[in-house]
Amino acid sequence: MMKKYNFNAGPCILPREVIEKTAAQILDFNGIGLSLAEISHRSKDFQPVIDEAAALVKELLNVPEGYSVLFLGGGASLEFHMIPLNFLEKKAGYLNTGVWAKKAIKEAKMIGEVVEVASSAADNYTYIPKGYEVPTDLDYLHITTNNTIYGTEIHTDPDVPVRLIGDMSSDFLSRPVDVAKYDCIYGGAQKNLSMAGVTFVIVKDDALGKVSRNIPTMLNYKTHVDKGSMFNTPPVVPIYTALETLRWVKKEGGVTAMEKIAKQRADLLYGEIDRNKLFRGTVTDEESRSYMNICFVLNDEYADLQQEFFDFATARGMVGIKGHRDVGGFRASCYNAQTIEGVQALVDTMKEFEANH
Repeated sequence: MMKKYNFNAGPCILPREVIEKTAAQILDFNGIGLSLAEISHRSKDFQPVIDEAAALVKELLNVPEGYSVLFLGGGASLEFHMIPLNFLEKKAGYLNTGVWAKKAIKEAKMIGEVVEVASSAADNYTYIPKGYEVPTDLDYLHITTNNTIYGTEIHTDPDVPVRLIGDMSSDFLSRPVDVAKYDCIYGGAQKNLSMAGVTFVIVKDDALGKVSRNIPTMLNYKTHVDKGSMFNTPPVVPIYTALETLRWVKKEGGVTAMEKIAKQRADLLYGEIDRNKLFRGTVTDEESRSYMNICFVLNDEYADLQQEFFDFATARGMVGIKGHRDVGGFRASCYNAQTIEGVQALVDTMKEFEANH
């Protein structure tokens, strides 16, 4: 059988050993004769899973004292509403860098006053805005650190005069983060952390309880902090997969090692995109290029080869490289579990296709 290289944008590639260990526990969890999928989340067997997963997030990201790590349901899309409910009192600022940032803004506007501090919407989100002024009277500035659809990424934690909130759905654990700058970091786990079905949240405890509104019980972060993510039944299998991924990241050298290999993968693939006469990258500002989602199209004079290249790459084992409809072309998602070998296989495919034309 031909080797497959998984470039899906999410749900996406996980380390093979994480998949195998999860599969084994689904058959028999810790040798107790029951499946991970059928045990109580309140059992003495499961509590250590959630405890270790939260502890590893804190260890790997150097989370300061006074923060809680939560594992919730609803995806980042529910967080878009929970964030303003819990943190927006007078006014919030949002950086508009793509579809998901725009959705977060829409939800926040239902709750209170929102200012767009900067936007790259007019240029189809082909760069991360720079040099914008952040009003000092904001309750928070919300950023989407990586934009899966457009292939842009904020590679450092911005220095701004207000507290940050970050949607890190698609670059979580891919670099060190200065967590102390944030009141909340959140994301869907189905990129760098786990399978779909669980959402991670890192929240500053003393930033909670400051808004004057009544918050529905399930949408109040304090509910989940007080109950250690156990207020209602958490998704046990995705949390277990997250634990195995966190163990894997630690074993591989932590987030600094993840950042190093992310740069190597990106340099390799962007290098070929820039060299190859058939292709060009879609992100106009090189500093804004994502290490996680690498987007490229055929140059105008070769645009009619799109389907041919897609079929050619698919026949060589490349999976999930079709670009999002808002950008077109191709997208190679290079999350933590993506190997240099996988990226090299795509580069070789691009070179071979160029030679044929």
